[in-house]
Amino acid sequence: MTSVGATPILSDSSAEDGLRPVNLRTDLRPLADLIEIVFSDSMDEGGRAAIREMRYLSHMGYGLNLISRLNDLALGISLGYVYVTDGKLVGNVSIYPAGYPKGLGSAWIIANVGVHPDYQRRGIAYQLMEASLNMIRERRGKQAILQVNYDNIAAQRLYEGLGFMYERAWRTWRRSSFAKPPLATPHNFHITRLRASEWQSEFELAQRVRPNNRGGLGWLMPLHKSYFYVPWWKKIVDVFSMNSTEKLIIRDNATEELMASYWLDSSMSTTSLRTRLLINSDGNHVAYADALLNNVLRRFSRSTILVEHPREDDAVNELLTNYQFKIKRDLWHMRLNL
Repeated sequence: MTSVGATPILSDSSAEDGLRPVNLRTDLRPLADLIEIVFSDSMDEGGRAAIREMRYLSHMGYGLNLISRLNDLALGISLGYVYVTDGKLVGNVSIYPAGYPKGLGSAWIIANVGVHPDYQRRGIAYQLMEASLNMIRERRGKQAILQVNYDNIAAQRLYEGLGFMYERAWRTWRRSSFAKPPLATPHNFHITRLRASEWQSEFELAQRVRPNNRGGLGWLMPLHKSYFYVPWWKKIVDVFSMNSTEKLIIRDNATEELMASYWLDSSMSTTSLRTRLLINSDGNHVAYADALLNNVLRRFSRSTILVEHPREDDAVNELLTNYQFKIKRDLWHMRLNL
């Protein structure tokens, strides 16, 4: 274990040792330091940006009372808990509303469950989790969800002991914009864009390959028709917000049944193209994926491309490796029904 000095809390004469709710005015800076220490090996670009934002917000003083109502990051931190030992902030958990589509019940995210390396194995993480679940129950939440690194066995055992169930293991892939575009792959499939009238067919495909009891469409995307049927007003909102989703599909040549769909999400807030593969698991499973990936990689050869895909799909994951994608994260998604 690497010995790192524990993060001191900011000066606050009322601070006491033990578990307590987060105090945004005093805790943001030491929380940023703690999270950076605990998650340094797995932190991605989004995580590092959140750390920078926490340090910036720590200078807001009393204005944080307003910011916490408007800023998603501050809101999640403000609903969480910290653990203080010897006058030092050594443990943290953040709690966020998941924002699931209406009709799926109130779900909450538990995130940033971390204990300083010098203070682990003292039951601190268990106390943080218990307090989080009690808070969610008090707010009549129906589900608690979280992500945990695939190889973090100790954390998985903690969550299992609290009743969490494994939904699915997911692998996040990234292909650099500097990678060379591939040569065209010969295939007999007709790739076209999904027509608005075909949303029900795509929804049926997703029900087969991404059911909610296996994690749905991915992190924070439970299977729900709102991701398939897009009303006219939502399309207008997306135009003005500079967000767009293109869906490429492959139909069966004989039956016209929808066999594969590839989502391409772009927005002004990120330079990366976020993509998602939905593929019918028949004999052409890998061929569908190859045809769609090859098409997109040649069209968007200068873009960084991200894919979140089920970890157990060895064939497609091998294909992603061959197309020069690199693994960013391996995660279990876990859920507790309350």
